[in-house]
Amino acid sequence: MWKNRNKFLIFLLWIMEIRLVSSFTSAILCSRIPGLTPQQRQLCSESPDALIALGEGHQMGAYECQYQFRGHRWNCSQVWQEGVFAHVMFVGSREAAFTYAIASAGAAHSVTAACARGNISLCGCDMRHKPTSARRAGGDFDASDLQSDTQPWKWGGCSADVDFGMKFARKFLDAREIEGDARTLMNLHNNRAGRKLVKNLLRTECKCHGVSGSCVMKTCWKSLPTFRQIGEVLMRKYNKAKHVQAIKGKHGLKLVLSKKNRFGKQVHVPKRMELVYLQASPNYCERNVQLGTLGTAGRFCNRTSNGPESCDLLCCGRGYNTRQVRRGNRCRCRVNCCYNVTCDVCEESYEEFTCK
Repeated sequence: MWKNRNKFLIFLLWIMEIRLVSSFTSAILCSRIPGLTPQQRQLCSESPDALIALGEGHQMGAYECQYQFRGHRWNCSQVWQEGVFAHVMFVGSREAAFTYAIASAGAAHSVTAACARGNISLCGCDMRHKPTSARRAGGDFDASDLQSDTQPWKWGGCSADVDFGMKFARKFLDAREIEGDARTLMNLHNNRAGRKLVKNLLRTECKCHGVSGSCVMKTCWKSLPTFRQIGEVLMRKYNKAKHVQAIKGKHGLKLVLSKKNRFGKQVHVPKRMELVYLQASPNYCERNVQLGTLGTAGRFCNRTSNGPESCDLLCCGRGYNTRQVRRGNRCRCRVNCCYNVTCDVCEESYEEFTCK
């Protein structure tokens, strides 16, 4: 984790330096960021402000990935180790599908938020939802957003320019997919599903205006969902991810579902918002450098749980070690006459379980 964070801090220092110099020097400094393709370096020199937001979104995706898989055999802890924008997974598995989708969603979300804050010179608020005259619920507005409220409303505030965020994320992240093979198609599909989800989860927020709290008029705008909400939806998609394979079509390779129809043909293509994968996941129980798995030895487990974090599942049947831990905590705190807080130290004893 600290290794990842240090790399990201170095990346931010590079970008801050780029913003202070000429465009010619920016191109030179962008070339120093490791792991970028020529097209990504070009985008870096053209819009270093957007690249800062994109880097922050990439890290946000990494943290959310680790949160969603915190109790699983694969816990997303080593995915972003090779560089600021790199997440190397050798197997085209469900887990790889999730990492590409969450990284793409994080990039689109963060760039969109930076636009609304005025941190990127190329974008701002979504002008399609600029302030307009008052209207009744309906028309080009989804009446369900106002929960059938018939009060007059108008667009106001700063609506999220999610289209710019998605476009920049697509240009930057898709630029590394240049091989044109089945894995490229898989990555591009999951990238699109991730950033499209950000737009699908946009919500309408409104503020009432009127005397003494009355709601004579409403001002409404489109706002981004929380990234935790995005992570939870992607986790559900991960559990329903579709196994696909690449076949040759009239216009080159295309992905189709591996399940055949009754005539033995693979004619069904995955839906655009589904996560797709090419290969079955390893069991992640044992360390395998070639597959990029760390194993679960030494991981903390929950002896009483029935979920993926349980000692039975997480330890893969190898058993677990038990350790008695004692820890001192502040307790029985009280405030004296001089408003100073004094506390006792209470010793707490508990057990920790780690996989063998």
